[in-house]
Amino acid sequence: MKPEPGILHIAKNVILVSLALFICWTGAFYITRSAYSHIAWQPHELIAFLINAMLGFILFGLCITIIGPLVKGREYEFFNELIEALKRISRGDFRVNLDSTLAKRKGRQGHDHPFAQLVEGINDMAANLKVMEELRQEFISNVSHEIGSPLTSISGFARALKDTTMDQEKRDQYLTIIETECVRLSRLSDNLMKLAVLDSSEHASQQTSYRLDRQLVTLVLSCEPQWDDKKIEMNVELEEVEIVADKDLMIQVWINLIHNAIKFTPKGGKIDIFLTQSEDEVNVRITDTGPGIAPQDQPRIFERFYKADQSRTRTAGGSGLGLSIVQKIVEMHDGSVSVSSEPGEGAAFTVQLPICSV
Repeated sequence: MKPEPGILHIAKNVILVSLALFICWTGAFYITRSAYSHIAWQPHELIAFLINAMLGFILFGLCITIIGPLVKGREYEFFNELIEALKRISRGDFRVNLDSTLAKRKGRQGHDHPFAQLVEGINDMAANLKVMEELRQEFISNVSHEIGSPLTSISGFARALKDTTMDQEKRDQYLTIIETECVRLSRLSDNLMKLAVLDSSEHASQQTSYRLDRQLVTLVLSCEPQWDDKKIEMNVELEEVEIVADKDLMIQVWINLIHNAIKFTPKGGKIDIFLTQSEDEVNVRITDTGPGIAPQDQPRIFERFYKADQSRTRTAGGSGLGLSIVQKIVEMHDGSVSVSSEPGEGAAFTVQLPICSV
């Protein structure tokens, strides 16, 4: 078996140090022997041994002091580069990309050497932090945009209401718009809070065993005023299924998907909800007859704040967070959510969940 590079490195250092000590002690022996002959003094064996040992260590220290910086200069330079890279990262500069051959150039051979792994680890950390920073900036930009738009509307219409000559009909219209924008801001705040809680590692999932089909029926009936007002045909076909999951979180999943289907289904349209069970998995499929989602938008439909050009427009009143919340909760239950759609032919969202999630 080939010895580990780290063991060979330690063995080499031990041999070099031992050789250096041997040379220094040998030199100390001849120096003291010459000194004794000049002063005509022959000390006791123990005293001579201690003097030789001490002088040998002094010579070894002098050699290290003189030669050390010359030998270790490359290693110091290596650590200085690492320290400078870490300082840049601590200041928020994540454009750090150390040369992958840095450890080899500084006399540390081998891809598996700890120094080489350290260089790769710093590069990976900087790359991950850079991605997180870009996502953070994009998130802040999206939140600012989503908040700024309704605030602008509220401010504009509030100023317009100061006009005492305005007729009551237009005044009521402006007040309705202000109320709608306030509701939109409240919904955005609630969704952001939900995402913050779900993203937090402190979120405690309280999983229980319950009938999923009964939960879906209850939620469909609770949404009846919305789909009945649009004369939507609601077709519900559910198998009797019992799962182990966080009941409250799953309510949020189905509410978001059902509300989306109602929102984008035109008057007189149709929504289908199917629940089926296999050996160790359940499938919930919710389809609508809305405008559908373009193929180029489907891979990004679950991104936060993302809105497809046709189906997820501002006029529909969405913030682009509902499907992100759905995906987050489903993934917390070791499941998956997907979408299939063709423009003009509606959309179908499928949630797959293990019967007993971890």
